[in-house]
Amino acid sequence: MASWKGIYFILTLFWGSFFGSIFMLGPFLPLMFVNPSWYRWINNRLVATWLTLPVALLETMFGVKVIITGDAFVPGERSVIIMNHRTRMDWMFLWNCLMRYSYLRLEKICLKASLKSVPGFENSKARSNAFAEKNGLQKYEYVLHPRTTGFTFVVDHLREGKNLDAIHDITVAYPHNIPQSEKHLLQGDFPREIHFHVHRYPIDTLPTSKEDLQLWCHKRWEEKEERLRSFYQGEKNFYFTGQSVIPPCKSELRVFVVKLLSILYWTLFSPAMCLLIYLYGLVRWYFIITIVIFVLQERIFGGLEIIELACYRLLHKQSHLNSKKNE
Repeated sequence: MASWKGIYFILTLFWGSFFGSIFMLGPFLPLMFVNPSWYRWINNRLVATWLTLPVALLETMFGVKVIITGDAFVPGERSVIIMNHRTRMDWMFLWNCLMRYSYLRLEKICLKASLKSVPGFENSKARSNAFAEKNGLQKYEYVLHPRTTGFTFVVDHLREGKNLDAIHDITVAYPHNIPQSEKHLLQGDFPREIHFHVHRYPIDTLPTSKEDLQLWCHKRWEEKEERLRSFYQGEKNFYFTGQSVIPPCKSELRVFVVKLLSILYWTLFSPAMCLLIYLYGLVRWYFIITIVIFVLQERIFGGLEIIELACYRLLHKQSHLNSKKNE
């Protein structure tokens, strides 16, 4: 049964995302066609303001405790994060970790489209075991077998363009309750504690061949399995690794202030936009036209990121041709 906490959480995130897309991101859409780099710079920062909202609600309103151990993040470092998944919501809980290291505006999530419909860990675990049995691999209890094709593709291309500094291997664990899906959050079942253990691998320590990189990734998941077994069968923390809590680059006071400002801003933002729509006809027209644009671009092109990438490639190609003419 839905609880007031769950309803408040879901509705606050939805309306903030909805009105934020229209009234914060919408005005900058034309910039995408003129200067995609500037559009991306602005977009990242605007989206990051919304990403602080679920962090603020989870920790300030619902008392979720976050503990981070292991290696420190380097602010601004270009990194690929690999993480085990115990629930459908791990990607959102990760924001609680990343906000403390100024990574929210840089984070991009890569998932297979088919994963949108995966119902939960237990169902995925059955598929993972079937995959392990088919390929003669060890069956896991606490993690799912990694599909390494996407990982090696991303790492190879980023490394080729000299756009990768490190891999951050994050192990996430829940010592108490483990909400599996959005349904559990709607019922007010928020995790009491979330533990993140971070291991940083500089890019020059990774193997260069595709096959060795796949083996390297499988090795990390074997380590995760053992780490999580020790976590759940022991005292339910990662202190047994010998690595203490990581000091964040932001003080807890600063994190607390950011969370309070986020709740204040987004609590006022959505009602204020509704008031503007009600009072001004011009705002109503902008609101309707922007919604139509967002719906059409999704139906026709498959998402703004596709259009943005096409604009970047076109302008980059023109710039390259112009430089050749000048030579």
